[in-house]
Amino acid sequence: MGLKEQITEDMKAAMRAKETAKLGAIRLITAAIKQKEVDERIELGDAHVLAIIEKMIKQRKDSISQFEAGGRQDLADIEKAELLILSAYMPAGLTDAEIQAELAAAVAASGASGPQDMGKVMAILKPKLAGRADMTAVSGLVKAALSKV
Repeated sequence: MGLKEQITEDMKAAMRAKETAKLGAIRLITAAIKQKEVDERIELGDAHVLAIIEKMIKQRKDSISQFEAGGRQDLADIEKAELLILSAYMPAGLTDAEIQAELAAAVAASGASGPQDMGKVMAILKPKLAGRADMTAVSGLVKAALSKV
């Protein structure tokens, strides 16, 4: 079963169980998926769906920090609940050791010789790590590793 089908089944289960918070978050996911499919006139695969969910997770994290800074804990709690539901669809995250191993392999494969080759390394890492690691943190690790080369 693909990720889109899993999301649809979870939506049906949330409707039956009358879980309004979960249902709302899942409906946000399906709306984003359908919007992307209509805009680009394509049928999205699991990789694209994961990218959409990853973007939604990033938006929730940003919103949580903004709401907490603004003293709106009630809204931050809603975003945190949505974040938990969205995170359930993401694959298991990689450990720091696994990320470092992928980084070392990508640097070796690209023949990177300094910070100017960061794009080459990130182009190799992005498809491998997307959805399984925070790409902002990976970018920082790549920058640090290439500055030592």
